[in-house]
Amino acid sequence: MRAAVIETPGRPPTVVDREPPQATAEQVLVEVAAAPITPLDLLCATGTSYFGVPQTPYVPGVQGVGTVAGRPVWFPTAAGMAPGDGSMAGLAAVPRADLVALPDGVAPVLVAALGLSAVAAHMALTWRGELTAGEQVLVLGAGGVVGQAAVQLARSAGARRVIAGARSVAAQDRAEQAGADAVVALDTDDVAELAARFEAACDGPVDLVIDPLFGVPAAAAARTLRPGGRLVNLGGSAAETSPIDSSTLRSRSLRVLGYTNNELTREQRGAAVAAVAEQAARGALTAAHEIVPIDDVAAAWERQAAGTAAGRIVLTP
Repeated sequence: MRAAVIETPGRPPTVVDREPPQATAEQVLVEVAAAPITPLDLLCATGTSYFGVPQTPYVPGVQGVGTVAGRPVWFPTAAGMAPGDGSMAGLAAVPRADLVALPDGVAPVLVAALGLSAVAAHMALTWRGELTAGEQVLVLGAGGVVGQAAVQLARSAGARRVIAGARSVAAQDRAEQAGADAVVALDTDDVAELAARFEAACDGPVDLVIDPLFGVPAAAAARTLRPGGRLVNLGGSAAETSPIDSSTLRSRSLRVLGYTNNELTREQRGAAVAAVAEQAARGALTAAHEIVPIDDVAAAWERQAAGTAAGRIVLTP
């Protein structure tokens, strides 16, 4: 079978012919239809993540979509985080208990592009952020897959207004296409200036901020929150620290909450993937993505790492 393989940490994968994997008693073989190149894949392959240097050679791909006995499924792997291979190959050996059945008619590439990023958006909004209908939501990093999904899912959950923040022009366009009521440019490191932009775009105080960025954007967004408002942080793409001031937190009794997919049980993750897939099948949820043949993985990997892709790159056999 054809497979993308990381031979050396820090280098893009190469494509090789490999023997198909053998499934254990607890595993099944999934015929892979789509494998996204995610930020976690890129991080693990550098050998500098908190998981340590991966054992090489290995097939990357921490999630994928495929079929088992002709039925569509989504599946996770621990590729790059623990010994073993991932989804960027023709077949993947996956624990049976990790499979999530997908609805008929759903596009495998779209579900792969959304994947755990949309799961994070869904759970940050509904579980951690406790979004209720009629609330106003501010989504930072809204040009990424997490942000695009959060804009659409907030709308589906009954948010009365969804404001998006994105840095580049292309990211702002993606946020607008996702359905944001207003899009704010995150092209300044002045907290007061950025907070003023948010306030001008919002219809009064914000109830909930979804924040995959942290840094200056989070500090500015916090200033838009109503008393008792919530900020859910699920990433540090802008910075690992943020100049959120104590007076803003105390004067409004704000709640700053952390979120990670790693805290989900297998059952919670499966239910969230199913919910995301159902929204995608109905045409209510999408994300900008590119489809690239697995033979072109090296160039695709480098474009995804450099941020020059048109969206999440999804590899196909």
